[in-house]
Amino acid sequence: MSTIPFATDFSLKPEVTAFFDAPTNTISYVVKDPASKSCAVVDSVMDIDYAAGRITYDGADQIIDFIRDNGLEVEWLIETHVHADHLSAAPYIQSKLGGKLGIGENITIVQDTFGKIFNEGTEFQRDGSQFDRLFTDGDSYQIGGLTVHVMHTPGHTPACMTHVVGDAAFVGDTLFMPDGGSARADFPGGDARTLYRSIQRVLTLPRETRLFMCHDYGPNGRDIQWETTVGDEIDHNIHVGHGTDEDTFVAMREARDATLAMPKLIIPSLQINMRAGQLPPKDKDGKTYLKVPVNGL
Repeated sequence: MSTIPFATDFSLKPEVTAFFDAPTNTISYVVKDPASKSCAVVDSVMDIDYAAGRITYDGADQIIDFIRDNGLEVEWLIETHVHADHLSAAPYIQSKLGGKLGIGENITIVQDTFGKIFNEGTEFQRDGSQFDRLFTDGDSYQIGGLTVHVMHTPGHTPACMTHVVGDAAFVGDTLFMPDGGSARADFPGGDARTLYRSIQRVLTLPRETRLFMCHDYGPNGRDIQWETTVGDEIDHNIHVGHGTDEDTFVAMREARDATLAMPKLIIPSLQINMRAGQLPPKDKDGKTYLKVPVNGL
């Protein structure tokens, strides 16, 4: 029996335009309804020079220019999860173009976990109220005439969601390209066994379903890629392809994760992204600061 919690029309083909952010190896997307001017922005990036403490919006401005140049209307700004390796530009884009900001309902778990790690006060709301919509498994929303279905695919983080629209699915960090395998599962709230089961849910989609990655690192020196299919993942993914069983995956994933360093931008990313891309409140002198939890991660 399929574990997909919805029925969708896989004959529909949304128009997908990708934007690659080289400093963080992140791919953002503009997803357009081919029958209208409606679109959504998925996993946008805000630029930071961490050493200088300087935030800019060059990447987000490219997305904004593309949307304006093509006369598109933003209905949604989607975060597939709370990213630990880049800062979200969703509120910046929202301030310029409108749209609603959505994320998985388990953002509240992430907020509670990292609210404690960063010693946030009671003024930091841990109820997800910074977002316009909190998605649950099986939820749906519209991009023009297209219906987007949402699958809860935790394991990398508790709040990870896969967004399926027509023949396309935006998987966040649940999967990488076949030669990249899968994402780590050792962050607080992550779990390798849960990740395996989430991946199997994604792989129950039709083989021809287009899968769009949130990250690519060009393994073995190949060019950056971000689009594959369910069939290619089943046949060739180095971590879960070829019928890899759950226990084998968990052993591999946990051993591999134990060797990985923390992402370079995890400290600013989590503080900002758990706030829906907003900076922490200014202090009494009107300045904004980020915290570094010593031995806290």
